[in-house]
Amino acid sequence: MTQSGGSDRPAPVTAPYGTWPSPVSVELVAGKTVSLSDVRVDGRDVYWVEGRPTDAGRRVLVRARDGHVADVTSAPFDVGTRVHEYGGGAYAVCRGRIVFSNRGDGSVWLVEDGPPRCLCAGAGLRYADLAFSPDGRFVFCVREDHRAQDGEPAAAIVMLDCTDTTDPAFNTGTPLVMGPDFLSSPRPSPDGRYLAWIEWDHPAMPWDSTRLRAASLLQEGDDPPRLAAPWSVAGEDGQAESVIEPCWDRSGHLLALSDRSGWWNLYRFDTTGAAPVALAPMQAEIGQPHWVFGLRSYVPLDDGSILAMVISEGAAHMVSIRDGAVDPVALGHPAACPLPVEGGGFAWLDAPPDDAAAVVYGRLGQAAHVLRRAATLPLASADMARAETVRFPLPGGEGTGHAFFYAPASARYQGPAGGKPPLVVMAHGGPTGRASTAFSFKVQWWTSRGFAVVDVNYGGSTGFGRAYRQRLEGQWGVVDVDDCIAACQYLADAGRVDPARIVIRGSSAGGLTVLLALARSDLFAAGTSLYGVTDLRALARDTHKFESRYLDTLVGPYPADEATYLARSPITQVADIRVPVLFLQGLDDRVVPPAQAESMVAALRARGVPCALYEFAGEGHGFRQEATIRQAWELELAFYQQVLKLPVPPALKVELRVDASVA
Repeated sequence: MTQSGGSDRPAPVTAPYGTWPSPVSVELVAGKTVSLSDVRVDGRDVYWVEGRPTDAGRRVLVRARDGHVADVTSAPFDVGTRVHEYGGGAYAVCRGRIVFSNRGDGSVWLVEDGPPRCLCAGAGLRYADLAFSPDGRFVFCVREDHRAQDGEPAAAIVMLDCTDTTDPAFNTGTPLVMGPDFLSSPRPSPDGRYLAWIEWDHPAMPWDSTRLRAASLLQEGDDPPRLAAPWSVAGEDGQAESVIEPCWDRSGHLLALSDRSGWWNLYRFDTTGAAPVALAPMQAEIGQPHWVFGLRSYVPLDDGSILAMVISEGAAHMVSIRDGAVDPVALGHPAACPLPVEGGGFAWLDAPPDDAAAVVYGRLGQAAHVLRRAATLPLASADMARAETVRFPLPGGEGTGHAFFYAPASARYQGPAGGKPPLVVMAHGGPTGRASTAFSFKVQWWTSRGFAVVDVNYGGSTGFGRAYRQRLEGQWGVVDVDDCIAACQYLADAGRVDPARIVIRGSSAGGLTVLLALARSDLFAAGTSLYGVTDLRALARDTHKFESRYLDTLVGPYPADEATYLARSPITQVADIRVPVLFLQGLDDRVVPPAQAESMVAALRARGVPCALYEFAGEGHGFRQEATIRQAWELELAFYQQVLKLPVPPALKVELRVDASVA
């Protein structure tokens, strides 16, 4: 629980910005905080996945039952999947029966009354988006086949029989749908008569153009069902339409989200081909970019209403939809749509702005009960920075940009009179993603030490409609950079931050934005790239299937547009970067391989630009292990303190080097 501040609190101590001792310790961030995700409900039981940095980041399936919370899976199981590399939808539950994917080897396991039993364990196969049939006997899922030596892995929707006793090494699942480049969201109807799913092909991403398909499930006696000839429900009219998150309501109506209006909204689709019905038209979004499987932005309820999470101006809130009416619902700050629990109430992952995320259970109008919190925060209310929505003019009069600004916050310290804080600029990954107002150590680590933070929803971010997303089409490395620079300039001109002490950080796609911003503007004193893209040509050639044609839209077809790829790659902009850079990289990263950071560091050092590269064994695209998380945060803080000439503990000094021949 967070601590509330009292009126007898002593007056704050004046200290330079960026030097405040902080209760947000590296032990709290790295070792005492777990990650929480993928909440599901089975009757009265609530399940979730818990990532534990102290156990090398292993993900554990946890269940709350009758007031008791206990692990369902034990070591060495790691509940997760690497389909599309980003995974999601790694487990499903149905009347006490549990099926889950083990991330390490891709095997699928069934939990019934005893210990887990392996259903399939074929080498080179991965499974995701697991969904039980209504009777709980069969599991529909996406299979990604990496067994071929040449070409891309093949996608399929397959069916697993929970009663099958075949040798798991030879049980690969019964294929139901094959052919499209990508498949997701296999969802059986409540009566078991139909299966719906989403598919799309290169070069589209799922937020660009998808197809909603359906087919009859035919079953004779006790035989496994087979799929009849499928038909298209939506997405085949020749216009770009992103249809996502199919779901059947209790009456057997097929629902899904579509951005055909320019915003992801909720529609009811007729399986006979009649025109879809918009259930609640709005200039706001119900839906999120399909980076991972198993997303849930709405839930049909037994009373005929639909609970939905709406994103408006980048912030999320809950509503109830019934007969075209949209009414606000008070259910905390869900990170995904809450799920109804048998007997009343809802369970969800709560992501408030002023406390760590938590799996909670609650009823409308009542305080939620915490089942598991990611961390207990030793913070007073005054220690926590809260998001301030910032609107700033875009370059060239192109409209308004969006960002969240966080002023420094401390219950014990304040900056000197007339002083202005240094600014940490955050460029989110994706780049198709969004900044959130949920409590995050990525923000509070800095603000509690006397830094200001601006988290920029640059052009291409979601939550602002398709037109705002499309600002980045063909303009990655331009619009995102320009928007980050414009946000900084706006805050500096407003006197909110010290214009001489601005640093910028970003991970993955955000790392590219960081490096190009350093090359394009002299606003920044330093930058940090966490497993960031440095060579777009290498990314186009070497990245995994899911993103292998992503750049066709963001930059242009490769190699036809190689000149643009060169112009937008940080590796070709080295001559324009003159400030120190810190690189943090996982050695097992398959999305942005280590060679990208290594080549950039060598090029910078050869030109005399001080930089540091820290590589972490056993880490992929994102850090999971306690030792890595601890070192990464300490290094980045020390790096900024060095560059901004603030006191740095000697043990944490970052070794910024240039090429020996230059030195």
